[in-house]
Amino acid sequence: MESPVLFVALLGGLLPALLWLTFWLLEDRCQPEPKRYLFLCFVAGAAGVYLALQLERLACSYLIAGGICPTHPPTLILFSWAAIEEVIKFGAAYLVALRLRVFDEPLDAVIYLVTAALGFSAFENALFLLTPLQDGEVLKSIITGDLRFIGATLLHSLSSATIGVALALAFYKGVAARRVAALVGLILAITLHTLFNFFILGSSGGATFWIFLCIWFGIVVLLFMTEQVKQPARDYC
Repeated sequence: MESPVLFVALLGGLLPALLWLTFWLLEDRCQPEPKRYLFLCFVAGAAGVYLALQLERLACSYLIAGGICPTHPPTLILFSWAAIEEVIKFGAAYLVALRLRVFDEPLDAVIYLVTAALGFSAFENALFLLTPLQDGEVLKSIITGDLRFIGATLLHSLSSATIGVALALAFYKGVAARRVAALVGLILAITLHTLFNFFILGSSGGATFWIFLCIWFGIVVLLFMTEQVKQPARDYC
Protein backbone atom coordinates (compact mmCIF):
# COMPACT_ATOMS: atom_id res chain seq x y z
CA MET A 1 0.00 0.00 0.00
CA GLU A 2 1.37 3.43 -0.99
CA SER A 3 1.98 5.66 2.01
CA PRO A 4 0.24 8.76 0.48
CA VAL A 5 -2.98 6.75 0.07
CA LEU A 6 -2.80 5.54 3.66
CA PHE A 7 -2.08 9.07 4.88
CA VAL A 8 -5.02 10.57 2.96
CA ALA A 9 -7.35 7.83 4.21
CA LEU A 10 -6.26 8.40 7.82
CA LEU A 11 -6.60 12.16 7.39
CA GLY A 12 -10.04 11.75 5.85
CA GLY A 13 -11.09 9.58 8.75
CA LEU A 14 -9.58 11.72 11.49
CA LEU A 15 -10.65 15.22 10.43
CA PRO A 16 -14.45 14.73 10.61
CA ALA A 17 -14.12 12.90 13.93
CA LEU A 18 -11.89 15.62 15.39
CA LEU A 19 -14.30 18.32 14.25
CA TRP A 20 -17.20 16.62 16.01
CA LEU A 21 -15.02 15.96 19.05
CA THR A 22 -14.15 19.65 19.29
CA PHE A 23 -17.85 20.48 19.17
CA TRP A 24 -18.67 18.05 22.01
CA LEU A 25 -15.74 19.18 24.14
CA LEU A 26 -17.07 22.73 24.00
CA GLU A 27 -20.06 21.40 25.92
CA ASP A 28 -17.66 20.62 28.79
CA ARG A 29 -15.55 23.77 28.66
CA CYS A 30 -16.47 24.82 32.24
CA GLN A 31 -14.83 21.76 33.81
CA PRO A 32 -12.81 20.08 31.03
CA GLU A 33 -11.60 16.52 31.38
CA PRO A 34 -7.89 15.62 31.60
CA LYS A 35 -6.48 15.56 28.09
CA ARG A 36 -4.65 12.26 28.58
CA TYR A 37 -7.90 10.44 29.41
CA LEU A 38 -9.62 11.96 26.40
CA PHE A 39 -6.69 10.91 24.20
CA LEU A 40 -6.71 7.37 25.64
CA CYS A 41 -10.48 7.11 25.13
CA PHE A 42 -10.08 8.18 21.50
CA VAL A 43 -7.26 5.68 20.91
CA ALA A 44 -9.13 2.87 22.69
CA GLY A 45 -12.18 3.55 20.53
CA ALA A 46 -10.05 3.48 17.38
CA ALA A 47 -8.36 0.23 18.45
CA GLY A 48 -11.80 -1.27 19.01
CA VAL A 49 -12.46 -1.24 15.26
CA TYR A 50 -10.08 -4.19 14.74
CA LEU A 51 -11.83 -6.24 17.43
CA ALA A 52 -15.24 -5.28 16.03
CA LEU A 53 -14.27 -6.42 12.53
CA GLN A 54 -13.15 -9.82 13.79
CA LEU A 55 -16.28 -10.35 15.88
CA GLU A 56 -18.57 -9.15 13.10
CA ARG A 57 -17.02 -11.62 10.67
CA LEU A 58 -17.52 -14.43 13.16
CA ALA A 59 -21.13 -13.39 13.78
CA CYS A 60 -21.83 -13.19 10.06
CA SER A 61 -20.28 -16.61 9.37
CA TYR A 62 -22.17 -18.23 12.25
CA LEU A 63 -25.56 -16.74 11.37
CA ILE A 64 -25.33 -17.47 7.63
CA ALA A 65 -23.66 -20.89 7.84
CA GLY A 66 -26.15 -21.98 10.49
CA GLY A 67 -29.10 -20.89 8.37
CA ILE A 68 -30.26 -18.64 11.21
CA CYS A 69 -30.38 -15.50 9.08
CA PRO A 70 -31.68 -16.30 5.57
CA THR A 71 -33.59 -13.01 5.04
CA HIS A 72 -32.44 -9.96 3.12
CA PRO A 73 -31.62 -7.47 4.43
CA PRO A 74 -30.18 -9.73 7.16
CA THR A 75 -31.78 -8.08 10.19
CA LEU A 76 -30.19 -10.37 12.74
CA ILE A 77 -26.74 -9.79 11.28
CA LEU A 78 -27.28 -6.02 11.38
CA PHE A 79 -28.40 -6.32 14.99
CA SER A 80 -25.34 -8.38 15.90
CA TRP A 81 -23.01 -5.87 14.24
CA ALA A 82 -24.66 -2.95 16.03
CA ALA A 83 -24.47 -4.77 19.37
CA ILE A 84 -20.78 -5.60 18.88
CA GLU A 85 -19.86 -2.02 18.00
CA GLU A 86 -21.87 -0.42 20.81
CA VAL A 87 -20.51 -2.81 23.44
CA ILE A 88 -16.93 -2.22 22.24
CA LYS A 89 -17.30 1.57 22.30
CA PHE A 90 -18.83 1.44 25.76
CA GLY A 91 -16.10 -0.96 26.90
CA ALA A 92 -13.38 1.39 25.64
CA ALA A 93 -14.80 4.36 27.57
CA TYR A 94 -15.43 2.24 30.66
CA LEU A 95 -11.96 0.71 30.81
CA VAL A 96 -10.16 4.02 30.23
CA ALA A 97 -12.26 6.44 32.29
CA LEU A 98 -15.73 5.55 33.51
CA ARG A 99 -14.54 3.07 36.16
CA LEU A 100 -12.03 5.57 37.57
CA ARG A 101 -12.29 8.62 39.83
CA VAL A 102 -11.87 10.87 36.81
CA PHE A 103 -15.58 10.19 36.21
CA ASP A 104 -16.62 12.71 38.86
CA GLU A 105 -19.56 14.62 37.35
CA PRO A 106 -22.60 13.63 35.25
CA LEU A 107 -21.48 15.22 31.98
CA ASP A 108 -18.24 13.19 32.03
CA ALA A 109 -20.17 10.10 30.94
CA VAL A 110 -21.31 11.82 27.74
CA ILE A 111 -17.88 13.28 26.98
CA TYR A 112 -15.91 10.06 27.45
CA LEU A 113 -18.40 7.90 25.55
CA VAL A 114 -18.58 10.32 22.63
CA THR A 115 -14.78 10.55 22.56
CA ALA A 116 -14.46 6.75 22.34
CA ALA A 117 -17.18 6.69 19.68
CA LEU A 118 -15.41 9.28 17.56
CA GLY A 119 -12.13 7.38 17.86
CA PHE A 120 -13.97 4.31 16.60
CA SER A 121 -15.58 6.33 13.82
CA ALA A 122 -12.28 7.91 12.74
CA PHE A 123 -10.56 4.58 12.13
CA GLU A 124 -13.69 3.05 10.59
CA ASN A 125 -13.98 6.02 8.22
CA ALA A 126 -10.34 5.60 7.20
CA LEU A 127 -10.98 1.96 6.28
CA PHE A 128 -14.01 2.94 4.18
CA LEU A 129 -11.91 5.49 2.30
CA LEU A 130 -8.99 3.14 1.58
CA THR A 131 -10.56 1.08 -1.22
CA PRO A 132 -11.75 3.94 -3.47
CA LEU A 133 -8.47 5.78 -2.91
CA GLN A 134 -6.43 2.71 -3.85
CA ASP A 135 -8.55 2.37 -7.01
CA GLY A 136 -7.88 6.02 -7.90
CA GLU A 137 -11.55 7.00 -7.47
CA VAL A 138 -11.02 10.38 -5.84
CA LEU A 139 -14.61 11.60 -6.40
CA LYS A 140 -16.02 8.47 -4.83
CA SER A 141 -13.67 8.99 -1.87
CA ILE A 142 -14.94 12.54 -1.39
CA ILE A 143 -18.58 11.40 -1.57
CA THR A 144 -17.86 8.54 0.83
CA GLY A 145 -16.16 10.92 3.24
CA ASP A 146 -19.09 13.34 3.12
CA LEU A 147 -21.64 10.62 3.78
CA ARG A 148 -19.59 9.20 6.65
CA PHE A 149 -19.25 12.72 8.08
CA ILE A 150 -22.99 13.36 7.92
CA GLY A 151 -24.29 9.90 8.71
CA ALA A 152 -22.10 7.27 10.30
CA THR A 153 -19.98 9.63 12.40
CA LEU A 154 -23.11 11.28 13.75
CA LEU A 155 -24.69 7.88 14.35
CA HIS A 156 -21.75 6.72 16.48
CA SER A 157 -21.90 9.98 18.43
CA LEU A 158 -25.66 9.73 18.88
CA SER A 159 -25.72 6.12 20.02
CA SER A 160 -22.83 6.49 22.47
CA ALA A 161 -24.15 9.82 23.76
CA THR A 162 -27.45 8.05 24.48
CA ILE A 163 -25.63 5.75 26.90
CA GLY A 164 -23.78 8.75 28.31
CA VAL A 165 -26.98 10.69 29.01
CA ALA A 166 -28.54 7.63 30.66
CA LEU A 167 -25.49 7.32 32.93
CA ALA A 168 -25.48 11.06 33.62
CA LEU A 169 -29.11 11.00 34.72
CA ALA A 170 -28.31 8.20 37.18
CA PHE A 171 -25.04 9.71 38.40
CA TYR A 172 -26.30 10.62 41.88
CA LYS A 173 -28.44 7.49 42.35
CA GLY A 174 -25.85 4.90 43.38
CA VAL A 175 -23.98 2.05 41.71
CA ALA A 176 -27.02 -0.18 41.09
CA ALA A 177 -28.90 2.64 39.37
CA ARG A 178 -25.86 3.39 37.20
CA ARG A 179 -25.68 -0.22 36.08
CA VAL A 180 -29.35 -0.26 35.15
CA ALA A 181 -28.94 3.08 33.34
CA ALA A 182 -25.93 1.74 31.42
CA LEU A 183 -27.92 -1.35 30.36
CA VAL A 184 -30.94 0.70 29.29
CA GLY A 185 -28.72 3.16 27.43
CA LEU A 186 -26.87 0.32 25.72
CA ILE A 187 -30.13 -1.28 24.59
CA LEU A 188 -31.33 2.06 23.18
CA ALA A 189 -27.99 2.61 21.44
CA ILE A 190 -28.06 -0.85 19.84
CA THR A 191 -31.65 -0.28 18.71
CA LEU A 192 -30.79 3.08 17.13
CA HIS A 193 -27.72 1.62 15.42
CA THR A 194 -29.65 -1.39 14.08
CA LEU A 195 -32.46 0.78 12.71
CA PHE A 196 -29.96 3.06 10.99
CA ASN A 197 -28.15 0.11 9.37
CA PHE A 198 -31.44 -1.52 8.32
CA PHE A 199 -32.93 1.57 6.70
CA ILE A 200 -29.72 2.92 5.15
CA LEU A 201 -28.99 -0.41 3.40
CA GLY A 202 -32.52 -0.83 2.10
CA SER A 203 -33.22 2.79 1.19
CA SER A 204 -33.13 4.84 -1.98
CA GLY A 205 -31.40 8.20 -2.29
CA GLY A 206 -34.51 10.13 -1.23
CA ALA A 207 -35.01 8.04 1.89
CA THR A 208 -31.38 8.55 2.88
CA PHE A 209 -32.08 12.25 3.36
CA TRP A 210 -34.86 11.49 5.85
CA ILE A 211 -32.69 8.99 7.70
CA PHE A 212 -29.95 11.60 8.14
CA LEU A 213 -32.59 14.15 9.17
CA CYS A 214 -33.76 11.77 11.92
CA ILE A 215 -30.18 11.44 13.15
CA TRP A 216 -29.83 15.22 13.28
CA PHE A 217 -33.09 15.42 15.22
CA GLY A 218 -31.73 12.84 17.66
CA ILE A 219 -28.54 14.88 18.10
CA VAL A 220 -30.59 18.02 18.84
CA VAL A 221 -32.63 16.15 21.45
CA LEU A 222 -29.46 14.82 23.07
CA LEU A 223 -27.88 18.27 23.11
CA PHE A 224 -30.96 19.59 24.89
CA MET A 225 -30.70 16.80 27.46
CA THR A 226 -26.97 17.47 27.82
CA GLU A 227 -27.77 21.08 28.67
CA GLN A 228 -30.02 19.84 31.48
CA VAL A 229 -27.35 17.44 32.72
CA LYS A 230 -24.62 20.08 32.88
CA GLN A 231 -26.80 22.74 34.54
CA PRO A 232 -25.08 22.47 37.98
CA ALA A 233 -21.63 22.80 36.38
CA ARG A 234 -22.45 26.30 35.18
CA ASP A 235 -21.84 27.59 38.68
CA TYR A 236 -18.13 26.95 38.04
CA CYS A 237 -17.94 28.93 34.80
